[in-house]
Amino acid sequence: MKLKFKKQAYQTRAVEAVTDCFKGQPNTAGISYRIDPGSDRQEKFDDSGFKNAEIDNTLPLLENIQAVQRLQNLSQSTALVKTKESPLNLDIEMETGTGKTYCYIKTIFEMNMRYGWSKFIVVVPSIAIREGVYKSLEITAEHFLESYGKRAKFFVYNSKHLHNLESFSSDAGINIMVINVQAFNARGKDNRRIYEELDDFRSRRPIDVIKANRPILILDEPQKMEGKKTLDSLKEFDPLMILRYSATHKTKHNKIHRLDALDAYTQKLVKKIAVRGISVKGLSGTNAYLYLESIEISQKSPIARVEVEIKQNNGIRRITRKLKKGDNLFDLSNELDQYKGFVIADINAISDTVSFTNGAELSAGEATGDVSETTLRRIQIREAVKAHFEKEQVLFHQGIKVLTLFFIDEVAKYRVYTDAGEEGGVYAKIFEEEYKDCLNELKLLHKPEYRKYLNGIDVSDTHNGYFSIDKKSKRLVDPKMNKTEMKKGEANDADAYDLILKDKERLLSFEEPTRFIFSHSALREGWDNPNVFVICTLKHSDNTISRRQEVGRGLRISVNQLGERQDNPATVHQTNVLTVVASESYKNFVAALQRDISASLSERPRIANAAYFAGKIIDTENGKMEISGDIAEGIEFYLIQNGYVDRKKNIVHAYHDAVKNETLAPLPDDLKPFREQIFQLIGSVYSDANLPQIENERGAKTNLLNANFEKKAFKELWSRINSKAAYSVHFDSSELVDKCVKALDNDLRVAPLKYMIQAGEQADRLSYEKIKHGDAFKVTSTSTKVNRRSVHSAVKYDLVGKVAEAVQLTRKTVSDILSNIQKPVFAQFRTNPENFISESARLINEQKATVIIEHLTYNTVSETHDINIFTDAQSKQDFAKAGAPLKRHIYDYVITDSKTERAFVKNLDTSEEVSVYAKLPKGFFIPTPVGNYNPDWAISFKQGMVRHVYFVAETKGSMSSMELREIEKTKIECARKFFDEINRKMNPENVKYDVINSFGKLMELVGVCN
Repeated sequence: MKLKFKKQAYQTRAVEAVTDCFKGQPNTAGISYRIDPGSDRQEKFDDSGFKNAEIDNTLPLLENIQAVQRLQNLSQSTALVKTKESPLNLDIEMETGTGKTYCYIKTIFEMNMRYGWSKFIVVVPSIAIREGVYKSLEITAEHFLESYGKRAKFFVYNSKHLHNLESFSSDAGINIMVINVQAFNARGKDNRRIYEELDDFRSRRPIDVIKANRPILILDEPQKMEGKKTLDSLKEFDPLMILRYSATHKTKHNKIHRLDALDAYTQKLVKKIAVRGISVKGLSGTNAYLYLESIEISQKSPIARVEVEIKQNNGIRRITRKLKKGDNLFDLSNELDQYKGFVIADINAISDTVSFTNGAELSAGEATGDVSETTLRRIQIREAVKAHFEKEQVLFHQGIKVLTLFFIDEVAKYRVYTDAGEEGGVYAKIFEEEYKDCLNELKLLHKPEYRKYLNGIDVSDTHNGYFSIDKKSKRLVDPKMNKTEMKKGEANDADAYDLILKDKERLLSFEEPTRFIFSHSALREGWDNPNVFVICTLKHSDNTISRRQEVGRGLRISVNQLGERQDNPATVHQTNVLTVVASESYKNFVAALQRDISASLSERPRIANAAYFAGKIIDTENGKMEISGDIAEGIEFYLIQNGYVDRKKNIVHAYHDAVKNETLAPLPDDLKPFREQIFQLIGSVYSDANLPQIENERGAKTNLLNANFEKKAFKELWSRINSKAAYSVHFDSSELVDKCVKALDNDLRVAPLKYMIQAGEQADRLSYEKIKHGDAFKVTSTSTKVNRRSVHSAVKYDLVGKVAEAVQLTRKTVSDILSNIQKPVFAQFRTNPENFISESARLINEQKATVIIEHLTYNTVSETHDINIFTDAQSKQDFAKAGAPLKRHIYDYVITDSKTERAFVKNLDTSEEVSVYAKLPKGFFIPTPVGNYNPDWAISFKQGMVRHVYFVAETKGSMSSMELREIEKTKIECARKFFDEINRKMNPENVKYDVINSFGKLMELVGVCN
């Protein structure tokens, strides 16, 4: 398999944040100099080298950096932060799993293309990251060749292979050296060579050859490289600048980009996290062993899966049994005394608890009684295997290979070497036992291909160990770590990482039987495989590894068998869910993880007041706009008026609940034009309520179909809506060109560049606190100035190409549009090129959408949606969001997404007019030019009304078209056309489709239908 890479907007923004800091820098590629020839030359060679050009001293660096920060609404730097290592230090914050390595490699190519800089050194804190970077350079080479028409030359610094430095210096193309800090700041003999005059390097010091290139340093995880010795060593490289990439910057410099944990989650750039907690609970007065594995929904009443001890002829064994209310564990265990009084009194599927008549209660994931460490590890392995199978059954048919990763603390737990040979350790043996048990329980009646796949894999082949390897014995061994490495939990065995990384792509293929991987905890950083869906740490918990680090290895978005990222916004968090099997309760694990995430968001604004909103940059129909004081005060008043902030102006849970339930109070008229941007700004203010939601996987259960599914009314409803159709759009491109030209002529308004002037004076009374918090000066006046002159820049714009890329039209069509607009309109390009491009693209996209809707037609095809989508798509749901059992729905429970939906369900289920209804699964969709559309509800009304009505409904918290996003409005209009086509080919008992915000609105529309 070959991983595929594509241009992604969020990564492009990270690249442009860096490159835009140097706007105005001339492109001076290939500045030549004479390489130090050294002494005792044995041969003639070209002494010319090509170094990075100096930063133009007339460049308004600080102003450029402030402009970048202002566009991202980051705190603006008041000065360039200089360090002893470099006079220019830029911080780029990117969450783990979002592709920061890809971003800085792309930044290298972009810097070379725009400014001619060609010498880069990537500095990393460990062997693991070094090997990962090198692998990334290898697998992205073809991708960047397609984009930039050139390849980069790259190598890992090795003091024994110094000929690479000659090539690094003498080559005029892009050259990248990857070096780990141990190579230049450790005490070993090989590490000191970089500072020594070497006979085998013609009496030169390698560091002198390196620094002559004036390299740009890229620090990957700089917070791990802040020791005094390391920083002193970095100064020796004489860098042109330092770019620092990390998810958790410790020391702050000029931050120019932020993509933190909250951004990554809300933008769906990383996997969603679910946790299976396992905890030991002491029940007073008993030592009876019990483990409540899970609770299942059944047609009659919930069933509890409980592991108990049972007396058998050959001794006492621990066996998992399915138990119901009233079962007596004393009888079940063949009268083991410890189970006297353990009669099941209640099984609660919503709270996931089992209570006994003796007063004892267990929650799913809790064990009690004789629970040794081996018992706990067995339970963890069992849960990890179960989670793997549950995911694999669904994802196999999507062409996605599922990997499960076990971290252990010593090789002996997985592999044992004796005089008799090699055999599995205790964890390997437990794994094979639990794997076979889980496999035997699988019910795969409708999945023959998956069953065939499983039958073709032997249990001994489906797990493998990735550890360090002893070069003499060829045996797996624990990694060699010094005290510092042990403290950090990082190994520096290159061979172990080499094995992990070489197998990275092979492991993603179904042809490779390995699906379960055991690796040493110290090799944690080496694992960045995108298809890790389950992580289980089988080691003693400690404080050296944070919960964020623990989940970080599985956050990357998965790929299918074609190497394509599974990042469709509509389904990304259905497909990409990382399950962490934790050796502690769900509550404790999540609390610790939330603390880690909260600590990483320390720079997020916390106060939602007018002072925060004033001056922020937002996108409007007329380009980028700075929020005025009046608008800022209006936003603050809106939040106060509706109870969305507390007295200190902190965002409260009520606001986020309103967002989730689509019940936000309407904005005042003067704020409505900026609705989406305002709510984005409010959402960027930190509050506990908007931290990533981590699911309790214990709450996920199979929702069983009930008798309503077999009703004639539902079968008739289904037969009327299950048709599939193909759409076509036929229009003359000249019509689109004419519409776009007219729209641009009438509506294109490019905002001139603005700059703010603030005047201030020193406070009357100074104090340490005022100085500390930056309050020693107070602003007395603020004015915004407009630069209406042409913007002259050394940056050359591919205007047609940029617009064509943004609107997904051919260069010819875009060229026809731009060449026909009025000259004064086109002249605005010189005033603000970026704004001209973005606004032109927006207006063209609007016209494109209009033309699509006008000329869109649907034609039904013979194929229909399989009714199995009601079982396949409903395998696991979060019952924490389920209400009481229902009477008229095709399932006993329905999982709702908002308050609007919950109220709607309650009314549907109690309405005498409703015969049967269903929340449509994701497998039911209507294809549209802007992506597949999945309506919410299908409803059949009883014959008792004037006539039988079948209704497909979309529930929205707001009916106002102003409140709906453009893409939603387009999908809804497409759905109307789809059902028009369905109805055209049906008898009079047709299907009505509409958007509603309440049950009352639905009944109003149904009345119209009758």
